[in-house]
Amino acid sequence: MDAATWNRLVAATDPHLNPFLGHAFFLALEQSGSATKRTGWTPRHIVLRDGDNVVGLLPAYEKSHSQGEYVFDHGWANAFEQAGGRYYPKLQASVPFTPVTAPKMLTARDDLGLKQALLLAAQGYADERGISSVHATFVPQEESELAMQLGWLLRTDTQYHWHNSGFGSFDDYLETMSSRHRKVTRRERKDALEGLSVRWLTGAEITEADWDAFFEFYMDTGNRKWGRPYLNRKFFSLLGAAMADRVVLMIAYDGRRPIAGTLNLLGRDTLYGRYWGATEHRPFLHFELCYYQAIDFAIGHKLATVEAGAQGEHKLARGYSPEITRSIHWIGHPGLRAAIARFLKQERASVEREQVALNELTPFKKTAE
Repeated sequence: MDAATWNRLVAATDPHLNPFLGHAFFLALEQSGSATKRTGWTPRHIVLRDGDNVVGLLPAYEKSHSQGEYVFDHGWANAFEQAGGRYYPKLQASVPFTPVTAPKMLTARDDLGLKQALLLAAQGYADERGISSVHATFVPQEESELAMQLGWLLRTDTQYHWHNSGFGSFDDYLETMSSRHRKVTRRERKDALEGLSVRWLTGAEITEADWDAFFEFYMDTGNRKWGRPYLNRKFFSLLGAAMADRVVLMIAYDGRRPIAGTLNLLGRDTLYGRYWGATEHRPFLHFELCYYQAIDFAIGHKLATVEAGAQGEHKLARGYSPEITRSIHWIGHPGLRAAIARFLKQERASVEREQVALNELTPFKKTAE
């Protein structure tokens, strides 16, 4: 599909203009070889047409594994295969390697019939190919409710987001915290930045040398956390060439030497934090670059939200609030579907209880000091 048609559907569907939904992001993943058949991500984007006009798109991949999704179904796969079933391949409607909530049912107009047609087409493709299941991860609430009307299963989890209440400065934001948390935050920022400087790079400011430095940071984190990083060096060059105005690199320097950095992408009203890494350990530098600098940027650019990626209860103490994320799942085998439905009912209840407990742990003032 050409970029103009793809991006027209994104603009019609997503008021936040999520940068990960753009044609350029998917193209960079596929042209770099990061999301291809060889890596277990065979593109199977579902396109809905009305005559010659494209009116719907469900970005999807036929997958031979469950890596790079951030919604873990390895237990489902193991149970089904131990019972004699064949879980893979499966169909995954998502942005590869991206745990960011965004619409997956992209349509030319707000029409529930078009969105349902995309889901039914995904089911039909799975039936025709003998595929065990279809999964759409990190979907907004309205899409999850629509899918449940068609018999899909709902799964929930927790992420941590920061919300801007119209702050004029970081100090204004600190005033919403308890005195103890204000002191801790100031100390962490002071210790993290001792002897260092931080630059925000975007657009034409970003050079290939900057991408070289960041890729070294990314590889260090990836090798430690995942064993094999998902993205290659070519991806970042393609991203920079096609989407530099949506990229915000935050790099820490010791003198002129870059030692750590984080990659963010910019939406209409949200900063999305994605990857972090460092070649030197400095106390609290991770918190500074990934969370505090992101808050500074959001306040300075009057952005409503910072989404800091998957997992991480340590974000709570830095002022990021717990938020529900949703995924939807169509399971073809009746027995597997029933077992997963029971599990998800219990898991959703656990997530609800967790949300209540986590909201009690935020660093903000509970009573007047």
